[in-house]
This record gives sequence, structure tokens and C-alpha cells, in this order.
Amino acid sequence: MPTPQSRRERPAKPALTRDGIIDAAVLLMEQEGLQRVTMRRLAQALDTGPASLYVYVANTAELHAAILDRLLGRVDLSADPGADWRERLDSVLASYEQVLFAHPALAQAALTARPAGENYLALVESLLALLNEGGVPDRQAAWGVDILLQRSTASAAEHSARREDSNAERDWIQLRQALATASPDTLPHVRAQADNLVSGTPTERRRWSIETLLNGILATDPHAR
Repeated sequence: MPTPQSRRERPAKPALTRDGIIDAAVLLMEQEGLQRVTMRRLAQALDTGPASLYVYVANTAELHAAILDRLLGRVDLSADPGADWRERLDSVLASYEQVLFAHPALAQAALTARPAGENYLALVESLLALLNEGGVPDRQAAWGVDILLQRSTASAAEHSARREDSNAERDWIQLRQALATASPDTLPHVRAQADNLVSGTPTERRRWSIETLLNGILATDPHAR
């Protein structure tokens, strides 16, 4: 039988820190998926008890929000300074979508998660600065950031879910067929617009939707009725 080892002779475990816990949570997510990142599973990975984690993270929802904030540090905020402010804003949002798209479960969670860390604030700061450069009034810019991020988050969640769905291509073909064969008597507009409803690349649609939102943000005073 192996000789029992005294606790005093074992190497000391690194002290827990919030940053260390989030680092471990991100690694666990990338290895096993977000659904496996629970307080209990993370405690097991860190060789500690769940109660020890609650000193640093209140619950699983806060943990997932912290993971999201950590990954937002990968968003490229350094858009081409020589480009128009609209193009730079689109570039930042495209990078944000790509970060979420790379982690399908996180993209879904981001629809309800409320990150409040430094990376999220840096993203908001970047968007506000670009809107300010474009002459968007303060209140409209503040509310506009929320709309822009909602749109990009929803788009990333939708497309990442399709990527994970083995039936996505079949469903897309069925939709195209349904539109093309819609009754011209009962669904005349659907039939007439069948091609337009599924036209455009994802990039073209993203750019158009961002432009549409920006035009509305610029033109709409929150206090107007």
C-alpha cells in the first residue's frame, strides 16, 4: 500500500481569486461547454468546495456574466481610424458578433446576461465615442447602444444556433420552397417577395440593419411623441 502523505507535505493549492476563478471557468467552458459550467463543476475543477466560490461569485448567472465579460476582451475595438465613423462602428459590432458566434451557448446566454465588467464597459465606451463622433445626441446615443448590442447579440445567437443544428440546412431549403410556392391568392406579398425575403449575404444584411438602426437613432428623439 502507498505510504500516506501528510497534508503538510502536499504542495499548497494556489489561493483562490476572482480572476483565477473566471480563468478556470472560461477554460472549462471551452473544454466542456457553457452548460457544464456550474458552481459545483467549477469547484471540482479547482479542487475546492462550492462554498469557497460563493465568496467571489454570487451564483451561476453571475459566473456566466463574468465569463461573457472576459471574452468581450477579445472584441477588436481598434477600428481603422481613417474610416468613416459608421464603418468603424460596424467593424466593432462585427467583431462582437464573431466573439459570440465562436461560443454558441454563450451567444444564447448573452441575450439575458448582464455583464458589468471592464471589458463590457470598454465596448460601451467605444460605441458611445463613435456615436458621439457621428453627432448623435447623448440620450439617443445611450439608448442606441442598447439597441445595437441587442441586435448584434440576437444575430450571433441565431446564427450560432443554426450552426449547431444538424437540420439547419434542411430547414432553410424548406423555407425557400415554402416562400416560392406560397399561394398568390392568399399570400400575394409573400409570393412576390419570395426571393427578396432570403436574399443578401449575412454581411450585407448586418450592414443594412446597422445602417437602418443608426438612421433611426439619429432621427428619433426619445422625448418626441
